[in-house]
Amino acid sequence: MPEPSIQRDSAPWRTFVSLSFAVALGAMLTGIAYLPADLWIKGYLVMGTLFLTGSTLTLAKTLRDEHEAQKLLNKLSEAETTRILQQHQRETV
Repeated sequence: MPEPSIQRDSAPWRTFVSLSFAVALGAMLTGIAYLPADLWIKGYLVMGTLFLTGSTLTLAKTLRDEHEAQKLLNKLSEAETTRILQQHQRETV
């Protein structure tokens, strides 16, 4: 059975994603700073932006961890199935 390879993102893709995140967050915070509104409204929007950003990162990590755990369970199940089939073949020969 071939050894599974780990899929890695390219360096340009990681750079693009990081810059996109920084630009989006910076633009949002800049927009809030120049918004013609009272300070408490700006504070509320900044708080909402930061909480939304944090929860998005947490959700992405949680979904990734869940996916990795499922891959591990599938690999363990496949190994157990292979072991049972090999044992059955030895018994029938």
